[in-house]
Amino acid sequence: MRTTALAALGIVAALLAIAGPARAQGLVADLSSHLIAITTGFVGTDVVLFGATDGAGDVVVVVRGPEQEATVRRRGRVAGIWMNVEGVTFENVPSFFVVAANRPLDQMLPAAERARLEIGYEHVRLTTARAIDPARLAEFRPALIREKQEDGLYGREVGQVVFLGEKLFRTNVHFPSNVATGLYTVSVFLVRDGQIVNAQTTPLVVSKTGFSAEIFDFSQRESFYYGLLAVLAAVFAGWTAAAMFRRA
Repeated sequence: MRTTALAALGIVAALLAIAGPARAQGLVADLSSHLIAITTGFVGTDVVLFGATDGAGDVVVVVRGPEQEATVRRRGRVAGIWMNVEGVTFENVPSFFVVAANRPLDQMLPAAERARLEIGYEHVRLTTARAIDPARLAEFRPALIREKQEDGLYGREVGQVVFLGEKLFRTNVHFPSNVATGLYTVSVFLVRDGQIVNAQTTPLVVSKTGFSAEIFDFSQRESFYYGLLAVLAAVFAGWTAAAMFRRA
């Protein structure tokens, strides 16, 4: 993997050099793979982002997954029993969100610019399905991000972009086994003197393939029969286990 990435970095640097003055604020970046295939037994994978600049500067990488609806619930005690007593539903929530940079973000860009471009976990825009009190939003918003972090879908801290010399850079992005399928965007920003001077966005597709994809498609097309088969399979598994127990 390391040899391949270094070779790719060399190619990117050569392309940037060929571009010459036309790319006075040049940035070139690419991924080691533009497709993550989820097959049976998928346990997660790493994708390498590599690139080059035309000179000194800082690099920020933001990876976002397809947006989904997410509900955060708060548990409370009712008549001595713990249960969900309140919940907030968020819309357009990135299913995956990771940030990487070669320096602390607050040393590279002002807070207003980071907020505008949603750079950093605290700047992810989370809207609710219906208007709620700002105090409640401030309470449930961190809970949503915390849940995503616990699931491995949001980074707990900013990842590391590593420079190899002054112009070549790379970073690894880990995608866990529970990553959602769909279209992801990988945005790379070149920063100089507190300003973004260039940016590039590269698509990445996460897709089910093979037998697991066929099962997923069937569950979407024929949800009733899929549920029925799941129940029958569970009953058969229970009956088999009981029979084996009796024989033992």
